[in-house]
Amino acid sequence: MAAVRPWDAFTAAETDVRAIVTDPRWQGLSVPDRAHAIAARALVTPDGDRWLFGAHARWHLHDPADGYWHLAPPPRGTPVRRAEHAAAVLPARVIPRGPDFAAEPGSTQAFVGPDVPTSLTEQVRVLVRTSGRRSELEFPLTAFDEIFASDVPSTVAAIWGTIMWCAYAPAYDGNEQLITIFGEYLRRPLPGDEWVRWLPAPPLLDLVTLVAERQRTGRSRAALRLAALIADTAQILLSDARFRPRALALLTMVEPALRQPGLDDQASQRDATAVLRAWLDRCPDRLARAVLAETDPEANFRHTVYDLSESLAFASDPAAAAATYLADLSDSRSLLPSRLDHRLRQAYEELALAGLTSTSSSESTQPEGFPVLSGGSAVQVLRERGSEAEAPPDRASAAAVLGAAYATGLAWRRLTGAKVPERGFAGSAALVRRLIHERDDGHT
Repeated sequence: MAAVRPWDAFTAAETDVRAIVTDPRWQGLSVPDRAHAIAARALVTPDGDRWLFGAHARWHLHDPADGYWHLAPPPRGTPVRRAEHAAAVLPARVIPRGPDFAAEPGSTQAFVGPDVPTSLTEQVRVLVRTSGRRSELEFPLTAFDEIFASDVPSTVAAIWGTIMWCAYAPAYDGNEQLITIFGEYLRRPLPGDEWVRWLPAPPLLDLVTLVAERQRTGRSRAALRLAALIADTAQILLSDARFRPRALALLTMVEPALRQPGLDDQASQRDATAVLRAWLDRCPDRLARAVLAETDPEANFRHTVYDLSESLAFASDPAAAAATYLADLSDSRSLLPSRLDHRLRQAYEELALAGLTSTSSSESTQPEGFPVLSGGSAVQVLRERGSEAEAPPDRASAAAVLGAAYATGLAWRRLTGAKVPERGFAGSAALVRRLIHERDDGHT
């Protein structure tokens, strides 16, 4: 007989809210009625914290200091009581619209530890081999020129850009075959070291530029070929949960232009940004969270912090554990604390008082690529807290924390322009110690 999972008040509330939001009648309710339905299901923990399961099918925590509702995973297993909140004061952004509950969460795991499946890699290899034979004169490199040599056709760049944009957190095992496929085309070695490649997440505009430039110059067939390559690559990536949400969103944006050639021609005559807007306009509401990095960097960062905190649920104090990873972010203007819920903010400010924040702005590394354990690296902080015993319980959990932490750093850069170290943030890089000896695992 299968084990029965213990009852949890937060999980029960999620089930209740999902049932009413996914009911077709939800769309017919007025905003005040929707607010009342959500507010009536507020939960309060013994410490007085007030929680709502709301927009994006995620939990929101009320900040008693300023009344702001922060995205925050709940303390599951904690005793709670129902305490209806005043519906009239709920901000619209926490009230589910309906389509936002259809979003697939995907996976926060980095590609260190659980490698990309061989079957996916081989399909991409075939695409790259064929695309590499194209002429750079017909397909000039109008984006990703910092990655690829000048004689590389943009067909190869389109495949690369699709992979990197669709990845939840593009940190790859240094021996990952999906990356080595592109080796002969690279302009210079990828950032990172012999163990991990800490790759940047390109903006969608870079991918759009490859297509829009060919459209603008009247090379419609070349533009269509590049769009088809983007779609083909995204289709392949759907088989891995770490790519799937963004790959699906990308397909919904690109496929209409394949079915209706010339759809974006008018926009391309203005500029690539106009084509980007046309692509984003085609992304349905149910996939909106996948493109938040493009449409709302602020919300995107808050969601990655949620992912990071959720990936650390195994810790006895998840807020303190998450704060040690947030301490790696450069924050010379003190922009970070106000974006954190009060529990996380308190943990972060304790580190700030000890001079253990903004560590990536003065990062130094040992020759083999791991951070020097001086100053305020997240690794040192964790050791000082005596939490070595709270290391991720298994390989999948470690990869999830690694991916979520790196994604948070990339989201912070997108929001503020802060530095992303070429050899990884200290906390993320330290987790490699747990995973690297298990790289190149087999797949069935």
